[in-house]
Amino acid sequence: MQKIRRPSVKRSLRKYWDLYLILIPVVAYFVLFKFLPMYGLQIAFRDYKPRRGFWGSDWVGLKHFIRFFSTYTCWQIISNTLVLSLLTLFFTFPLPILLALILNEMRDGPCKKTVQTITYAPHFLSTVVVVGMITAFCSPSTGIVNTLIKAFGGDPIYFMAKAEWFRPLYVISEVWTNTGWDSIIFLSALSSVDVQMYEAAKIDGASRMKMLRWITLPSIMPTIAIMLILHCGRVMSIGFEKVFLLQTDLNIGVSEVISTFVYQQGIRSAQTSYATAVGLMNSVVNFILVITVNTISKRVSEVSLW
Repeated sequence: MQKIRRPSVKRSLRKYWDLYLILIPVVAYFVLFKFLPMYGLQIAFRDYKPRRGFWGSDWVGLKHFIRFFSTYTCWQIISNTLVLSLLTLFFTFPLPILLALILNEMRDGPCKKTVQTITYAPHFLSTVVVVGMITAFCSPSTGIVNTLIKAFGGDPIYFMAKAEWFRPLYVISEVWTNTGWDSIIFLSALSSVDVQMYEAAKIDGASRMKMLRWITLPSIMPTIAIMLILHCGRVMSIGFEKVFLLQTDLNIGVSEVISTFVYQQGIRSAQTSYATAVGLMNSVVNFILVITVNTISKRVSEVSLW
C-alpha cells in the first residue's frame, strides 16, 4: 500500500504564508486575552494579597468555594442565573430560525430588505441605549407603555420597581435586539440547500409546508444543533451589562446573577480571591454543559462540535 505523503510544516508555511499572516491577530487575541489570564486562576485557591503577588499569597485550597456554597444566597443566585438563562434560550433560540424561514420564503425586493433592516438594526444599539429606551418606555408617568395602559382604563405600572417584571423585560429586550442578527447564520444555511430538491418536490406535488418539513428543516438541522450546543455552553454566563443596568434595590431578589455577584465581590468589595473562585466555578459548569450537550447531540443526531 502506497504511503500518503503529508506536506511538511515549512512547505505549508511557504505556500500559504499570506493566510497564516492573516491568522496572527486572531491567535494573538486568544493568547493575550484568553490563555495568559488563566495564569491568574490560582488566585481562586489562594488568599490573594496584591503586595505579596500570586506566589507569595497563602494557599487556602477550596476555602473560597466552600464559602460560596455555604452562604444563604448561593442557591438563590444560581437559580436566578439558570432561570433567566433558560428563559432567554427558550425564547431567543427558536425565533431567529422562524424569522430566517419567513425571510427565505419572501421574494427579493423592497419588502424583504425593509424587514431585514428593521430586524437587524437593534443589534447595533449599545446595551446602555437599550436599557435607557426600556426605562423611558416603561416610565409610570411619561412612558408609552403606561400611556397605552391608561388609555385602556388600567392603572400605570412601575415596571422597574416590581421584581416580577424584571425577567419579562430582560427577555423581551433580548428578543428585540438579537433575533434579526442571529437569523443571519440560519439564512446562510438555507442558501446552501440544493434548489433541485425543491424542484423535484414540486413535480411530485408537495406543498410548501411539506417542503418546509421534509427538505428545509432537515437541511439546516446540523446548523441548528451546533448553535444549540454553543448556546447551552453559555447558560451560566448570562450577560452582565444589561442585568446590572436593569438591577434595582427592589428587584435584587430576582436580578442578582453570578456575573453581577462576581462584580460586587471582586470590584466593590475587593475580595479578589472569592470573586475568582465563583467565576471559575461558573466557567467549569459551562464547560461541563458544553461537553454534555455535545455528547447527547452526537448520539442523537450525529452532529457535534468535535
